[in-house]
Amino acid sequence: MTATRTYLDYNASTPLRAAARTAMLAAHDTVGNPSSVHAEGRRARAIVDTAREQVASLVGAKPSEIVFTSGATEANNTVMGAGWKSICVAAIEHDSVLAPARACGAKVVVLPVGTDGLVDLASAADAIAAAGSGGRALLSLMLANNETGVIQPVAEAAEAARTHGLSLHVDAVQGPGRVPVDFARLGADTLVISGHKLGGPRGVGALIVRDGVNLPALIKGGGQERRRRGGTENVAGIAGFGAAAAELAREADVAARIGVLRDKLESAVTAVTPAAVIVGRDAPRVSNTMCVAVPGKLAETLVIRMDLEGIAISAGAACASGKVGANAVLAAMGLPADITAGAVRVSLGRETNEDDIAAFLAAWQKVAGGAALAA
Repeated sequence: MTATRTYLDYNASTPLRAAARTAMLAAHDTVGNPSSVHAEGRRARAIVDTAREQVASLVGAKPSEIVFTSGATEANNTVMGAGWKSICVAAIEHDSVLAPARACGAKVVVLPVGTDGLVDLASAADAIAAAGSGGRALLSLMLANNETGVIQPVAEAAEAARTHGLSLHVDAVQGPGRVPVDFARLGADTLVISGHKLGGPRGVGALIVRDGVNLPALIKGGGQERRRRGGTENVAGIAGFGAAAAELAREADVAARIGVLRDKLESAVTAVTPAAVIVGRDAPRVSNTMCVAVPGKLAETLVIRMDLEGIAISAGAACASGKVGANAVLAAMGLPADITAGAVRVSLGRETNEDDIAAFLAAWQKVAGGAALAA
C-alpha cells in the first residue's frame, strides 16, 4: 500500500475507490433533500436512484428490492427483529446476526458446523423442520465467513427453508467481488451487503428484500426507502456505494489474480512455520482469505508484532478487536484451544501485489519463523 505499510485486512475494510470518492464529492455539491419535489430535490433523488440501480445490478436484484441502510449491522438487526417465533442461525454467523437474534425474544436454534467450518444442513434438518412447524421462522446463513473465508451451502439452505416454510436470510458482506452473488437465484428472502467491503465508503450498506416479503422497518418516522427505513438518505454515501458497485461489477479477473497470490502466501507461510495450520483449507473458500494459526502463539501478540513490522492483519472480526480470548468462530468449529487462541486472518484485495506478499513473508519470518518460535 505504501513504502512503509502493507495493508492485508481487506475483510475488515477496503480502500475507497477513486470512482466512489468522485461520486461522493459530486453528491456533496448537490443541494436538496431527496424527498423534496422541487428541482434540487429531484437531482438528489436521481443520485440515489442511480446508485440503487448500480447496487441492484451487482447482486442480481431489482432496484425496488434495495433498501439503503447505515451498514450491514443495521440491516442484519432489521431482519433479526422482524417478529420471528424461531430463528435458526449458524454458529459461525457474525455477531451482528447472533446478538440481535438472541435479544429479539425468538427461540434461537444454533446450527453446528464441522471442523471444516461448513454448516451440515443434513444434520440440522430436524431442527430446521421443527422451527418451521412452530410459526413464523427464519433461517440465517452467511454466504462466506469473514474470518475463515469458508463459503457456506446457501443454495442447499434455500431449499431446506422452502421445504419447511422458513424465510432465508443471507449475510453476503464478504461475497461481492469474491464469489458470485445473485439474489434472484440464491432463493433468499433477504440479503445484506456493505459499502466499505467493496471499495465504497464506510457507514452505508444495503438490505435486499425480495418483492412481496413483509419486513417491518427498524427505523420508523418517515416514508423513505419504501417505508422500510425512515430518515433522510445519506446521499453522498449512497452515491459512493453505487459507484463502487458499478466498478466492481466490471472487474472479471481480480478474484482469480488474488487467489494466485493467496495460494502463494499460504505455501510460503507453511514453509516458514511448518507447525502452522491453515483453517478451512480443505473447504471451499473465497480466494482472498487466509486464516492461519500458530500453536503456542497468541493471536493478539502476532497482530501487534506484525503491526510493528508495518503489516496490517487481524485477529478475528474487526468489531471484536481489543477483546482478548479465543476466536469464537474457530471455537464453534471445534478446533483445539491452541489453534483458536493463535489464529490470525490475512485478507487480500484489489490493490494487493507481489511486493505486499514479500513484505508480509519477511515480517512473518521475523515474528513467527523458526528462530522466533524458539525464542
